Amino acid sequence: MMLVVLASNYLVQYPFYYFNLENILTWGAFTYPVAFLITDIANRVYGFSFAKKVILAGFVWGVIVSYFFTLSPIDLIGIRIVIGSGTAFLLAQMMDAKIFDKLRTSKQWFIPPFISSFFSSAIDTLLFFSIAFYGTDVPWITLGLGDFCVKMLLAVIMLIPFKIIVSNLLLVKRTTIS
Repeated sequence: MMLVVLASNYLVQYPFYYFNLENILTWGAFTYPVAFLITDIANRVYGFSFAKKVILAGFVWGVIVSYFFTLSPIDLIGIRIVIGSGTAFLLAQMMDAKIFDKLRTSKQWFIPPFISSFFSSAIDTLLFFSIAFYGTDVPWITLGLGDFCVKMLLAVIMLIPFKIIVSNLLLVKRTTIS
């Protein structure tokens, strides 16, 4: 979780210059959705309490270390990225864990990770981009919309590793307990 937060906070500073998407996407859009995958796996395999510990560790690490990896850590944008990232991460990840936990008994295995990722990604995107870039020359609304679209695409794609990883971890967990 800590590496995902660090990579995402660093990469959000770099526009995605392919296919004329530099005003719509940053490289951070491709790494951050893995944080929701990690939270959902921790929640499914070890429970809500463990997922909260993973989130808190990611939050503390993210705020402290990401500050030192921003492009200009002493300017206002760098500070706003750290504050926006920390606020959005903590609230969205806790929301993700809570929604996932409420949906955990769903008969369809993909419902908890997808629904929790959908709502928490929306909150994360809104909070991060508005805190980090509101009132600047950064096209934060279009970047936020592009970011959210990538998060949703990756939320669907990551259902596959979610199912594989959870199945394997639950199998290991059962064999070590018995």
